[in-house]
Amino acid sequence: MSAIPTTFPQWLIGWMAARKITLWGAADLRRFPTPIDQAERKFPAAISWGIPMNPRIMFSIQDGPNRPYADEYARVNNLINDLSTELSAEIEKRGFRSRVLAASARTDTVNVKGDFPHKTAATRAGLGWIGRHCQLITRPFGSWVRLGTVFVDMQLPCGPAMDRSYCGRCTRCVEACPANALKGNAWFPGLQREKILDVRACDLWKKEHYYQYHKGHNCGICSAVCPYGLKVLKKREN
Repeated sequence: MSAIPTTFPQWLIGWMAARKITLWGAADLRRFPTPIDQAERKFPAAISWGIPMNPRIMFSIQDGPNRPYADEYARVNNLINDLSTELSAEIEKRGFRSRVLAASARTDTVNVKGDFPHKTAATRAGLGWIGRHCQLITRPFGSWVRLGTVFVDMQLPCGPAMDRSYCGRCTRCVEACPANALKGNAWFPGLQREKILDVRACDLWKKEHYYQYHKGHNCGICSAVCPYGLKVLKKREN
């Protein structure tokens, strides 16, 4: 078996740079049940990246979602899906297997989840940690970011995986949640989602109060009040 490389291939570095994607990495997923390909083979790794949301729009939803946020949410998700398809095609052109993980697609409506958590790939790639609001928090963009994931069988320099939370004692997101769906626990690798978020309470509140925005898939209040996002806005405006 060939040695795992210590740097990313130049074509991938150039691909990311050309699209102005600055937050990205690779995740070792050999211990996780990834989606499978047509031959029912798992994927050992994934390329994970983040696309930032508009900071002013994110700041504007501290009291609830609005139309600009819903439009921004759709725009960034569509961009991620387009980039994922493009990257997957480039990977396969180079002789490797790949599979796209769609942005914000619920394939299990009972448990309110998709085929695989984007956040798992992102934390394993070292892009950030999970906040008390059950969202990824990154140093460059706070939690005001949406994630893309493409599963691959390439050998890539993965991680290092994030191994702790940097939320400290902050509970602003917990206090702001109108559904009382956040449990206030600090994340660590392996902590179940249910220990952080009552996903059904969150989902029900959004459908009852914000159905006009993507049929209740949008809220964002918890993310809007996160100090790491607010720091991003402050830096942008100074």
